[in-house]
Amino acid sequence: MVCVRRAELRKRLIEGFRWTDPGPESTHLVSDSSGWWRDPAILAGLGPVLAEPFRDRRPTVVIAPEVTGLLLGPLVANALGVGFVPAYKNTGDRRIAEPTTWAFTDSDYRGRRLALGVRDRHLGPDDRVLVVDDWVASGAQIRALYEVIATRGGTALGTAALVAECPPELARRLRLDSLLAAADLHA
Repeated sequence: MVCVRRAELRKRLIEGFRWTDPGPESTHLVSDSSGWWRDPAILAGLGPVLAEPFRDRRPTVVIAPEVTGLLLGPLVANALGVGFVPAYKNTGDRRIAEPTTWAFTDSDYRGRRLALGVRDRHLGPDDRVLVVDDWVASGAQIRALYEVIATRGGTALGTAALVAECPPELARRLRLDSLLAAADLHA
C-alpha cells in the first residue's frame, strides 16, 4: 500500500489537477480533477490525511454528498474505522422509497438550490458526523447536511474537504479543514 504525508498529497493533488476549456460556447474554464483518481498514492493517502484532523473527535459516521463524495467519503470512513452514509441530491425528479430527511441548500456556486437527503435509518441521535466533500465554494451543501444531521438529532463535528474556495470566515463557521485552497490550483 502506498502512503503519503499531507505535504506530498497536496503536491500530487496540484499536479493531478487541470483547468479545461469546454469550448467557445462557455464563458469559463471547468475543473478537471480526474487525475486525482488515477494516482494510487492519492487514493491511498486521501482517507488517512482527511481523517486525521477529526480523529480525536471520535466520529461514528461519515456523510458525503453525491457524486464525488460517494468516492471520497468511503475513503475517509475506512481510515476512521466507521461507516459511510451517502447524501442524495434531489433536483425534483428523484424519489427514495423509504423515510428520508431532506434539507434545501441556499444557492450553490452554480446558482442552484438543491435538496440533500439522508435515509433516516442510517443516521440517529447518537451519531457524531464528519461531513466530507471534494470542493467547498459557497458552503450551501455543507449547511444543508448540517441541518439534516441536526434534524436527526446527530452532532456535526465538522467538514473535511480537498479544496476550499470559500471565505475564511465561512470556513471557520463550517469547521472546515481542507487540503488546498482554490488559489493553489490556479497557475
